[in-house]
Amino acid sequence: MNLSKRGEYAIRVLLDLAMAAERGRSLHSLAALAEAQRIPQAFLEQILLNLRQGGFLNSTRGKHGGYSLSRRASEILMDDLIVFLEGPLVSTGCVSGSAAAALCNCPDPQRCGLRLLMTRVRDALFGVMKGLTLAELARETFAVFLKDGLLPPILRDGSVPGTSEGKRRKRGGEAEPEYLI
Repeated sequence: MNLSKRGEYAIRVLLDLAMAAERGRSLHSLAALAEAQRIPQAFLEQILLNLRQGGFLNSTRGKHGGYSLSRRASEILMDDLIVFLEGPLVSTGCVSGSAAAALCNCPDPQRCGLRLLMTRVRDALFGVMKGLTLAELARETFAVFLKDGLLPPILRDGSVPGTSEGKRRKRGGEAEPEYLI
């Protein structure tokens, strides 16, 4: 499985939205999301549109508008999300179950060693993601930030409900990471 930049950015932003929503901050502007993840804003806008069309996001227009998860993060399964973003997890047609299977040029697909291997790979990937929710992955991600005494970038404005407020220091004009105190 090879995750595209589009898929990578989509998952990173959804994780940010899930972590923020868990702390009472569900709505974020395109600019805030792009800045937090260092994603070009025009590219992120296309990704967010796709996620909205896929039923993963809501968008709110206006001065105080932005993007939010369309349902609870605990209802978004990672395997469904990745298949939505990337298509079949294994690109070998005879394993993916897609119409590409008909194009398989293996002389004996039922006894093909490559097919057997790729079936195992596909099953292992699904095994890791099956039942894993965006909420679970967001909690694990947040715990890694906390372990290092940091807040995720989307939450680094100093007013995070449910956590100690962070402090931002400046050095050479750049914002330092926000640490929990």
